[in-house]
Amino acid sequence: MVVKKRKAVKKKAVRKPAKKKPARKSAPRKKIIKKSSVKSKKITRKTIKKKVVKKAAPAKKRVLGAKAIGIITHYFPKVQAAVIKLNAPLKLGDKVKMKGHTTDFVQTITSMQIDRTPITSAQKGQEIGLMVVSRVRRNDIVCQP
Repeated sequence: MVVKKRKAVKKKAVRKPAKKKPARKSAPRKKIIKKSSVKSKKITRKTIKKKVVKKAAPAKKRVLGAKAIGIITHYFPKVQAAVIKLNAPLKLGDKVKMKGHTTDFVQTITSMQIDRTPITSAQKGQEIGLMVVSRVRRNDIVCQP
């Protein structure tokens, strides 16, 4: 029997796995606290910031002139009627001037109402419905011609 010699086989160097490095510790996360969840005044964090809310300035009241009878508060386009808040007395047959940004006309009062009841005169402080000849807008001034 013939015995064959085996060739010498080089063993490959087996690499041992590298040791794992310890994980880097990241900076601790800042805990965010909602404003509603903060109950006592003692807890304060840098992450809590007070929101500054600016309050809207109150609307300026429109100053009416000496001849002003009232101011228009509403307009109904289908029936061509305006609601007027009076600053002076008014009666049927008076001439009034409607003055506004895009409005400027004179008319004679033919129909006035309070709560859908026809009236002949109205006093200061009342809100009346008035038939108008042309379109008017809110905040237009009703004055003497």
